[in-house]
Amino acid sequence: MTVIPNQLREIVKGEIVTDDNTLKAYGRDASIFEVKPEMVVKPKDIDDIKNLVKFISGRKSSDPSLSLTARAGGSDMSGGPLNESVILDFTAHMNRVLGVKEIPPLGGYAIVEPGVFYRNFEKETLKKSLLLPSYPASRELCTVGGMVANNSGGEKSLRYGKTDEYVEELNVVLSDGNEYVFKPLTYNELEQKKFQENLEGKIYRETYDLLEKNREIIQRAKPNVSKNSAGYALWDVWDNNKFDLTKLIVGSQGTLGIITKIKFRLIKPAEYSKLLIIFIKDLNKIGDLVIYLNKYGPESMESYDDNTLKLVFKIFPELVKKIGIGVLFRFIPDVWAIMTGGVPKLVILAEFTPHQTDPLTVIKKRGGFGAGQAGESESDLKLRVQKIKKEIESKFKVRTRIAEDSVDIQKYWTIRRESFNLLRKHVRGRKTAPFIDDIIVRPEHLPKFLPELNEILDEYKDHMIYTVAGHPGDGNFHIIPLMNLSDERSRNIIPELSARVYDLVIKYGGSITAEHNDGLIRTPYLEKMYGREICGLFAKVKEIFDPMNIFNPNKKVGADMGYAMKHIKTN
Repeated sequence: MTVIPNQLREIVKGEIVTDDNTLKAYGRDASIFEVKPEMVVKPKDIDDIKNLVKFISGRKSSDPSLSLTARAGGSDMSGGPLNESVILDFTAHMNRVLGVKEIPPLGGYAIVEPGVFYRNFEKETLKKSLLLPSYPASRELCTVGGMVANNSGGEKSLRYGKTDEYVEELNVVLSDGNEYVFKPLTYNELEQKKFQENLEGKIYRETYDLLEKNREIIQRAKPNVSKNSAGYALWDVWDNNKFDLTKLIVGSQGTLGIITKIKFRLIKPAEYSKLLIIFIKDLNKIGDLVIYLNKYGPESMESYDDNTLKLVFKIFPELVKKIGIGVLFRFIPDVWAIMTGGVPKLVILAEFTPHQTDPLTVIKKRGGFGAGQAGESESDLKLRVQKIKKEIESKFKVRTRIAEDSVDIQKYWTIRRESFNLLRKHVRGRKTAPFIDDIIVRPEHLPKFLPELNEILDEYKDHMIYTVAGHPGDGNFHIIPLMNLSDERSRNIIPELSARVYDLVIKYGGSITAEHNDGLIRTPYLEKMYGREICGLFAKVKEIFDPMNIFNPNKKVGADMGYAMKHIKTN
């Protein structure tokens, strides 16, 4: 072992674990990869993090294999928290909600440690009628630290955007082993930071210079989509008014430093909503239907496909156990729709709320979407959704229904949110293989993009079946192949199909990852998306923050497909 546990026990108060079973567990996440670490450390506090960083940096020159990788819930689908050296588990001790404060009328804020599970965090925020709206479908499994690391988004991102829009401050331990606070700065505050004779000052000076010297090519490289987690978000840091390095750290997958504390802005969620369910048999209608639905300003628009729906009926007892016995009767309309109209190829869930719960965010970031009138009553909202329902049925000749009550609504959201886990647990002989799982193009391109995508995917049907879910309102689809990864031919499909799908995405000006980030699976394709010059700037950013490559190597920069293929799980 390159790091001797006894050496670390002298400087770390938390647990240090090296047994094979633990290392195997931490060598996997929700991705297709397995990378066995050397040890797992469960830091007790910030001092443990500082000491670990100083320990690794002091030995890095003599042993380049040493590194630190932050990990939390393990729900990442890209291989982001996997590495061969030291894994830091934040869920054991650094898992406190440090405060939640309401600031009427728009919302409030919360201060948390990165190891807090979102499900526990939401319980605390809802006590004050507040919400972090960027939660992903893995909301029951993920942590807030993972959400920040990946710049996660989810069902409410259509209106409210992604996690980066809610991060106000970050405490980060940098490569010198010291903790710094990052938040938006005015120009004068930026100038003061640049005069500091420490690592923080160096970072501000060199990052500012990099952004100024390459302003035009950086802005041209920004993907023209509503969500993007590919690369480092250089284009969002400096707008000639505000300099905000949180925009760079959010979505960086722990490659620039170790996050120790987060301050989130929170919103006031809508008091009530109505859910319109649309059953689609002809996939060629999706693009036009999504564009039409977006005109009505839904708060969210989600989808899942026929393979997911068929699986739901196979594991019906488990679903009843999860939601409650009352769900039995709520499936009668769905069964009737299938009996009379056949199994739909795609189910779309469009949620409507009465007003903009956070108008500053909606107007600034989402183009003023939103729909109903302020003060719209629940009965008025219902009438509005009924009108939308009739128009959709008339124009697109599809079956629709409006969910009747909270149990009915919960049924659909559970199916959507749990779709990936259902596949992981209940499909025999094949495994979920998320490698083209997070593509996005602008919704107006969907009528042309989706048929071309299906043509590509159909060429591989002898080696895989696939499911489709995601966020059609944003043009963001999660395509999850089901494959036998022990078969060499199936494994070899991964780079071939990835390249073809990403070429198509880039043709339509999209991003290879809207929410799930790069990790091991997509970092090798960043040059395809951005070109060599922009990827060179990514490498310079990494060097500015982490010159010794201490933090989570092989992500964002420096990866290759050979390394990724070598670490694909085969069982």
